Amino acid sequence: MRMSWLWKWVFQMDNDPKHTAKLVTKCLKGNKVNVLEWPSQSPDLNPKENLWSELKRRVRARRPTNLTQLHQFCQEEWAKIPLNCCELVEGYPKRLRQIIQFKGNSTKY
Repeated sequence: MRMSWLWKWVFQMDNDPKHTAKLVTKCLKGNKVNVLEWPSQSPDLNPKENLWSELKRRVRARRPTNLTQLHQFCQEEWAKIPLNCCELVEGYPKRLRQIIQFKGNSTKY
């Protein structure tokens, strides 16, 4: 499958084995997809981790008891997350200072 529209985008993904499998790597290279180099195990730097944490916190508070409820709660809570919660870049300078201070180890983020 040719994905020529992807050339103008830069993909960000962690180094999870399913993302770095030979088939995925071959597909991305074959379609000339620009992939951002990213350190593995770096939730402190990955802006989408904040969003996932917010969703998990909201869903956990509702205590789903089965997969149907889990799916329903995820959809409902996702829709309720305010747009300003997605403005994750604003806090990056402070986050980067902490990462430097802790020499790449975990921070409170």
